[in-house]
Formats: sequence, C-alpha cells, structure tokens
Amino acid sequence: MKFKGIDTLTIHVPELNSKGGKVRIALYMIFLFTLVTVYFIITDSIPTWSIDSQIIIVALGFLVLSLFFSRKQAYKEKYGELAYRNAFAHYIMPGLALIFGAVAHAGYMNGPEIPQGWWTTVFLALGWLSLLIGAILCIRSIFAFGADNLALLYVYYPEEGRIINSCIYGVLRHPVYAGVLRLFIGLALINSNANSIAFAILIPLGFVGWTRLVEERELIERFGADYLDYRKRVPAFFPKLRNLGSFFNFLLTGK
Repeated sequence: MKFKGIDTLTIHVPELNSKGGKVRIALYMIFLFTLVTVYFIITDSIPTWSIDSQIIIVALGFLVLSLFFSRKQAYKEKYGELAYRNAFAHYIMPGLALIFGAVAHAGYMNGPEIPQGWWTTVFLALGWLSLLIGAILCIRSIFAFGADNLALLYVYYPEEGRIINSCIYGVLRHPVYAGVLRLFIGLALINSNANSIAFAILIPLGFVGWTRLVEERELIERFGADYLDYRKRVPAFFPKLRNLGSFFNFLLTGK
C-alpha cells in the first residue's frame, strides 16, 4: 500500500523518485540526529547543563523550522521550482533532527533524583500510558495526514492542497503534534528525575508557541476567518471531555 500523498510529494522532491535519493535523505537525517544525540551525551556529563541543553535544543529546533515559513518568498525567488525542496533540506530536516533528538533525550537526560514514594509509581504508569497513546496517535495521524501534508508541501504550493477527511480533525487541530507532545511527556515521566519532570511541565508551552506564532499564522493567511472559527471550536492537543469517545475510537480504528 502506497503512503497517501507520496506521489504529489515526489513531484517536488526529485530524490524520492530513486532508491539512491531515498537512501541519501535517510542517511542525512540519521547523521543530523546522531549529531544532536552526541551533543546531549556530552552535555549530560555536566550535571547543571541537562535541562538547559534540552530547552536550548528544543527552542533551536522550533527556530530552524520557523525559517521554512519565514524564508518562503526568498527561496521562491532564488530557487524557483526547487524552492520547497531546498527549504525542506535546509530547515525542516535539521529542525526535525533537533526536535526528535530532544524527544529521545527526555528519556535519558540526567538530573537530581526525586524522593521515592507512591508518586514515582504514578509517574511511571502515566509515562507509559502517555508513551503508548502518543505513539498510536502519531501513527494514526500520519496515515490520515499523508506524506504531502506531513512534509508541509502546501505551505509552498497552497493551490495543490487537498481536503483531509478524518474525524480526528474535529477533535484536535494538530493530532501529529499532539502525539509527539505525548511522547515527550511520556519519556520524561518514565525517566522521573527532577529535570525530566520539569521538562514535562514546560514542553507544552513550546508547542503552543510554535503553533500559535508560526504554523497557525500561515493557516490563517490561507483560510482566514474559517480557520479562526475552527481554532475556537477545536483544541490543539488535548480533546474536550465530550470528544473522548471519538478520540479513543480514532486510536483504535484510525477512523
């Protein structure tokens, strides 16, 4: 079964039309992720740097991703038809490597041990639950979203955009981000030291800032008042109580 939207994406990213190109893309991402991981391993050897490094890398990741949006016109003028392809390689891939590296780091970052008690069992249970829900939500949402939307293709080619028919978008505005956020929180709770718990509390603010200040500004430009109304009705990351049934149905069935 071919991943939805991949045919459209390959039109604008020539490397995806060959095995060699796909391998180069994969190796580039692995290389970037490895660099981020090595950075975390080095900075974790300095006890006071762990949480600072995590915050810096997440902030840097969002900053690099934002350049994909803010430099759109400059890239179109400079690269023409290759604008999206080059901007994706220059900003989205490094930005995602930083974010993914920080996601993984939440599970092993060092920090002062919290006192043992009943709450450690609660943290562990909530962590595994959040990790499971986050993983399923990411997978389900990615397949509903499609490769083209996932890769932000229509930021550069809005005229080619397509409607996504999935109930999850009546429950959450950003289900993929909601899944990644739960992975962050789950790993941090499983790690269960003071730094990881603090990070679990802080990280939702980063995602709110990203969606409000960057991605949703683009969506408001494209869809205007319709998106503003949608934003009022549908929460970004956590479903309303009345929509929990639909949320868990999506997790179980993908519909």
